[in-house]
Amino acid sequence: MIQISAAAHHALETWLSHQKSLAGSAQNTLTAYHSDVLGFLAFMTEYKAEAQGLAALSKLSITDMRAWMARERSQDVSARSLARKLSAVKTFYRWLAAREGFEPTAVLATRSPKFQKKLPRPLDINAAKAMIDTVELQSQENWIALRDVAVVTLLYGCGLRISEALGLQGRDAPLPDVLRILGKGGKERIVPVIDAARDAVDTYLDACPYRQDADQPLFRGSRGGALSSRLIRKAMQQARMQLGLPATATPHAMRHSFATHLLAAGGDLRAIQELLGHASLSTTQAYTAVDTARLLDVYQKAHPKA
Repeated sequence: MIQISAAAHHALETWLSHQKSLAGSAQNTLTAYHSDVLGFLAFMTEYKAEAQGLAALSKLSITDMRAWMARERSQDVSARSLARKLSAVKTFYRWLAAREGFEPTAVLATRSPKFQKKLPRPLDINAAKAMIDTVELQSQENWIALRDVAVVTLLYGCGLRISEALGLQGRDAPLPDVLRILGKGGKERIVPVIDAARDAVDTYLDACPYRQDADQPLFRGSRGGALSSRLIRKAMQQARMQLGLPATATPHAMRHSFATHLLAAGGDLRAIQELLGHASLSTTQAYTAVDTARLLDVYQKAHPKA
C-alpha cells in the first residue's frame, strides 16, 4: 500500500475532526471523505514518485488533476462516483488552503464529470399500502412482523430516512404528536406523527419481548440488539417480489412516496422541504419530481396578480 506523507496524513485527520465537530458531518459522510481523499493523496504520491508534503500538495496543476481523474475512470469508476470523490477533494482543499495560506485554483477549477441524476421512484398510494401490509407476512415471529410494519409505516407516514427511524430510542415511546429528528449534518427538524405510525409502533412495543429502556434502541433485532437496516431492506425485497414491484421499491422509496403523495394532494413545497430536512428547495423539487407544469399551476393559483 502506498504511504502518504506524515504531514498529509495529519492534515487529513485534522480536517476529518473539523468536519465532525464543527461541520456536523454524519459518520457515513466522514467514512466516504476519508476513503476518497486518502485515495487521491495516495495517487499523487505514486504519480509524482515521491511523498507529497503540504508544500507539494499546494502546487498541484490542472494536468495533475486530469491525470488523477483519468486513472479513476480507467478503473471503471462511474461518473457519479468520480463526481463525489472530486467534491470530497475540493472540500478538503478549501480547508487546507485556508489553513496553509495557498491558492487552490487548480483543484477547485477542475470540472466535475457530467452524469444523469437518478431520481428515486415513488410507489403509488395503493402500492405503498400494499407494501406495508405485505411486509408483515415476511416473518413467522409475530413481534418481528409487527416491528417491520412499524418501521416501514414510519418511513412512509413520517418521511423518515431508514437511519432516522432506526435511530429512535426507548425514550421516544410512546411516540408524541411530533418528533424531533436529528438528520443529515446534525440538522434538527420537527416531524408530525400520524396516528397510523403511532399505532403501529405501540402494537410492536406491546409484542416486543425486550424491555424498552430509555437509552436502548426502540427497534430491536431478534437477539435484542439494535435492528440492522439490512433486515428491513430484506423484508421489503421479499415483499416487493411477491407484489411484483420493481427493485426501486426500497426503504428510501417509501420516504420519496411520502413527499410525492403530499405534493400531489396539494401540500406546500416549502412545508415538505422542512418535513424532509432538505437544506435547499431545489433539492426538494428534484426529490419530489416537481415538473414545470405543476409549479406553473401553483403559481397561477397563488400569485396575487395571476
